[in-house]
Amino acid sequence: MHRILSVNPGSTSTKIALYEDEKPVFIQNIEHTREELAPFARIPDQLEYRKQLVLDTLESNGYQLDQLSAIVGRGGLVPNLKTGGYRVNDELAAVLSGEEISPHASNLGGLIAKSLADPLGIPAYIYDAVTSGELNEVARITGIPGVIRQSMCHALNSRAMARKYAVAMGKKYEDMRILVAHLGGGTSVSAHENGKIIDSIGDDDGQFSPERSGSVPLLSVIDMCYSGLYTKEEMVQKIRGKGGMFAHLGTSDCRIIEQRIKEGDEKAKVVFEAQAYQIAKGIGLLSITLKGQVDVIILTGGVAHSVLLTSLVEKYVSFIAPVVVMPGENEMEALANAGLRLLRGEETAREYTR
Repeated sequence: MHRILSVNPGSTSTKIALYEDEKPVFIQNIEHTREELAPFARIPDQLEYRKQLVLDTLESNGYQLDQLSAIVGRGGLVPNLKTGGYRVNDELAAVLSGEEISPHASNLGGLIAKSLADPLGIPAYIYDAVTSGELNEVARITGIPGVIRQSMCHALNSRAMARKYAVAMGKKYEDMRILVAHLGGGTSVSAHENGKIIDSIGDDDGQFSPERSGSVPLLSVIDMCYSGLYTKEEMVQKIRGKGGMFAHLGTSDCRIIEQRIKEGDEKAKVVFEAQAYQIAKGIGLLSITLKGQVDVIILTGGVAHSVLLTSLVEKYVSFIAPVVVMPGENEMEALANAGLRLLRGEETAREYTR
C-alpha cells in the first residue's frame, strides 16, 4: 500500500489530502485570511508557514511524515513544461522559488513537497502544471516576434477528467481525441490527442469567464493603459479578478446571476449567454487543431454545475462531438492518482532542466 500526500496551495487556501492507494483518507481545505498572509512580502516567503500547516494537519489526523510513500504538489507557473510528472529536483525548486516566473501560490506546491520529502528519502513530485503542454512550433508562433504562445490551462483537472471518461468508456485516454472546457473563475479549453495537450486557450486568450476578461480588442486596451486613468495593478485586475461577468454584473457567482435571470434581469441574461457563446467559440476553434476528429467534448470545473450554462454551450457545439458534463474540480484526487501511477512505474517522472 502506498500513502500519498497531495498539497495544493492557492492564493487564499491550502488544500491537503492523504490517500492510501486510490482511497481518500482525509481531504482538508485550510483558508487563509489577508491578515495571516500579510507578513510575507513574497509568495516563497510563505513556505515555512504553509509547510507547518501540512504537518499539523497530518498530525491532527493521526499520521506522521515517515508513513508517507510520496508527496505530490500542485505544479507552478514554470514555462514550457510537458504534461505529466516531474520530480522536484534542486533546479526545479530554484525556479519555483525565484523571481523569473510569475508569482503564484501554486509555485509553493513543489517547494512544500520537496521540503517535506527530502529528509525522508521519498520522492517529491509536481504533476500537470498550469503551464504544461506539447504545443508544436507552429502553435507557438504569434504575430509579435519575441511573444511566444505556451499552453496555459487547467491541465490537472482537465486531463484527470479526460482520463476518467476514457476509463468509463473502456478506452485508453492515450487513444482518444478530446476537447475539455474547464469552467471556473477562469475558463480554459484544451485539445487532447494521444494523451497530450496539443493546444489550449487560456483564461486570458479567448473566452471571458466569471472573473476574467478573456481576449479583448488590443488597441482599446493599449489606449486604457496609456490613458493615465489606471495603474498597472488596476489594469491587471480588469483582466484577472475583476473582469468578465464581475465587471458587467458586480458578481462572479453564477448562482446569483442565474437567480437574477429568473427574476427577469435582461442584462444578466445577455451577459450570461455571451459567456456561453464565447466558451463555445473556443471549443470550436480548438476542434480545428484535431481536424474535426473529436471523440467527446467534456465540460468540467466548478461552474459546470450550472445546468443553464452547460446547456447553452452544448447547443452550439454538439454538432462537433457528444458533450459530457463532469462538474467539479478533482485536483486532490488527480494529484494522488498521479503519484500512485508514478510510484507503480505506470508513468515515469521527468527530470527538470532549464
